[in-house]
Amino acid sequence: MLHSSPSGSALMKSLLRLFTVVGFVLSSSPCVAQIQINPLPDQKPAVTMPLSAHELTAADAEAWLDGLFPYGLKKNNIAGAVVVVVKDGQVLLAKGYGYADVAAKKPVDPMTTLFRVGSISKTFTWTAVMQLVEQGKLDLDADVDKYLDFSIPPRNGKPITLRELMTHTPGFEETMKNLGGNDPARLMSNEAWVKEWVPERIYPPGEVSAYSNYGAALAGYIVQRVSGQPFDDYIEQHILQPLGMQHATFRQPLPASLAPDMAKSYAKASEPARPFELVNAVAAGALSVSGGDMARFMIAQLQDGHVGDAQILRTQTAQLMHNFTHSSVPGLLPIALGFYHMDRNGQDIIGHGGDTELFHSVMALYLQQDVGVFVSIDGEDDGSLRRQLLNGFTDRYFPALPQLPQPTLASAREHGAMLVGHYIASRTAMSSFMSMLNLLGQSRITMDKDGSLVTHDFQDMAGQPRHWREVKPFVWLDDASGSHLGALIKDGKLRWISYDEAAPVVVFMPVSGWQSAAWNLPVMYAALVIFLLAALLWPIAALVRRHYRQPLALSPQAARWYRWSRVAALLQLLFAAGWLFVLSRVATSFSYLNNGFDVTLRLVQLTGVLAIIGTLAVIANAGHAWREPGGWWRKANSTMLVLACLAALWFVFSLRLLCLHLNY
Repeated sequence: MLHSSPSGSALMKSLLRLFTVVGFVLSSSPCVAQIQINPLPDQKPAVTMPLSAHELTAADAEAWLDGLFPYGLKKNNIAGAVVVVVKDGQVLLAKGYGYADVAAKKPVDPMTTLFRVGSISKTFTWTAVMQLVEQGKLDLDADVDKYLDFSIPPRNGKPITLRELMTHTPGFEETMKNLGGNDPARLMSNEAWVKEWVPERIYPPGEVSAYSNYGAALAGYIVQRVSGQPFDDYIEQHILQPLGMQHATFRQPLPASLAPDMAKSYAKASEPARPFELVNAVAAGALSVSGGDMARFMIAQLQDGHVGDAQILRTQTAQLMHNFTHSSVPGLLPIALGFYHMDRNGQDIIGHGGDTELFHSVMALYLQQDVGVFVSIDGEDDGSLRRQLLNGFTDRYFPALPQLPQPTLASAREHGAMLVGHYIASRTAMSSFMSMLNLLGQSRITMDKDGSLVTHDFQDMAGQPRHWREVKPFVWLDDASGSHLGALIKDGKLRWISYDEAAPVVVFMPVSGWQSAAWNLPVMYAALVIFLLAALLWPIAALVRRHYRQPLALSPQAARWYRWSRVAALLQLLFAAGWLFVLSRVATSFSYLNNGFDVTLRLVQLTGVLAIIGTLAVIANAGHAWREPGGWWRKANSTMLVLACLAALWFVFSLRLLCLHLNY
């Protein structure tokens, strides 16, 4: 549910598309509002811009946005959106598009309408952490167990630190269970959620970028523990109130004073509104906020913790937060302390994205220009409208200076060959049945005839594979977008790869031979076909025999094992269908993935246990087929059924489909 950057996983992209398909809404009569906040007296030095740059003014920005958003909302069936641009300590433009309530035709008010901004919430949590760091109450490099009333088990004797939480390198596997939903009866506090279970630490701390909602929620609980205040209260008292953010809250359900201002939740503007989305990982994604209030937060970050007379961070603390960088892949975009880099056209841009199931947002801070942009969309969005906005905004107002083309290196084929293969995202689960996504969602890289690399799952805005050519050792350029693909090589071996849009928070690891989808998926499909044929031909053969009044030409004992082997094939199909149902729940809504879903999972696993037991009947049937007189067809199909069952056993244990725990 809470997302920040592309995962690169083919399966997760397809799953997310099922609940982020966009659609139509009327966008007439948008609300426009501006507020004035005096900038700090000290201004950042001017940056040389090419002559093709448009001057960033309210009039030009509004005209450009009006050419983009009304059409984008209508085309994609999106209910409403808000866009805010700040510059030099002031709100340059704040504008609403579409409706906050489609049925009532209530327009989006950029200053008061609340949007759910998902993982942008984390930047407030990280700001709270830095406030306590500058007060000496927290140490970025201390073992977090020092601040907790429960323990995070070490990995290889190494604890985790707040710095690793802020850079998404603590090594936690992905967590999905109880992340959110829409049933108030299942609402959990941030404290209860982080204590329910601790995810496995699947990577050494400080090494592998793997985006973690649990890590951010854990940091929020540390804020609560160290400050002595409930997390919601702390954020209100130390960030929202000082900045005058009166239309912002982490509280769920919304306070009565703010509830009327909340935009209704839509998948599509043409469909009825859905219930308010609840997030149990509060510190990772529960913020509801208006565009106007996000403007104040952006200005505070751009002005090193200050807005007018208000101060939420000391200058040196804010600069540390923005300027520190961690990179998992040399030559690619890094992450700062909680903000990830979105650089383009030579501009230092930090920010964060945020996605619930129905709201999709992004915040970008142009550090050299003292400019910030925030957009939030109320409706299913695949990210294309936000990318179009940010890329278009940057190219219009801060275009790249002319540069000579970078030549392709002579080592392109040699180095590229090291990257050809299948990959899994570091943001993944490995200790539970959700590891099936590592097989079904592998990303693939091939090499073209000219020596360029082709990424079939790291796609462009049109959904097409991207082509990359090596311009620096183990750094490839996509000429169409200016994005880079890079690889980390240690001791002559490939450790992992990533690309600019994902690199701050996710890397992709080459799969070993036994994990490769190149052979696992064909084997899986073949086994399913065998089970299906065995199950279908069983009654068909019986009907044919009945029509011609022919008995089953088997001994009584062989006939019994034959029938049980067909029951086993049916059980295997039911087991596979059960997991397809589970995946459909993941694709439809994360709200299904809660404690109440455990019964369904156990029933699916019980079917799997019965199917495994049925393998004994399949083996016995094959034994009779080979010992007793009979044609080649019986021997062949009974043997194929044995092989299919053995393949099923491989997938059951390699994908942990029968794991005893239900933490995922």
